[in-house]
Amino acid sequence: MTVQLNHTIVAAHDKEASARFLAEILGLDVSPQYGPFIPVEIPNGVTLDFMETSGTITPQHYAFLVSEEDFDTIFARIEEAGLTYWADPFHSRPGAINRNDGGRGAYFDDPNGHRLEILTRPYGSGG
Repeated sequence: MTVQLNHTIVAAHDKEASARFLAEILGLDVSPQYGPFIPVEIPNGVTLDFMETSGTITPQHYAFLVSEEDFDTIFARIEEAGLTYWADPFHSRPGAINRNDGGRGAYFDDPNGHRLEILTRPYGSGG
């Protein structure tokens, strides 16, 4: 049996702005609206489908495995945008990146409070 994540819905107060934020930081494209969703396709084929809500948003965590070169590029965009970033998911180490498993990782929030992460090595992969 083959099981793959195809898409997930991301709640947003402004789905267009939120999709644009993610796409610009990661260097991706925003796809045309599909029904009530604004999709951002990740290179492995998974889409994050932004859907507008007027209610309270429960923050979710989205982690993106990137190459060392892409980390540098994305991290530069994070800094250029003046975003606060952390070395940990608990936001207890601001202004730092982590070196877990011999790689690098950083956390930052999107406009809706979702916790985004870029990392160069999967956790538990050693280093």
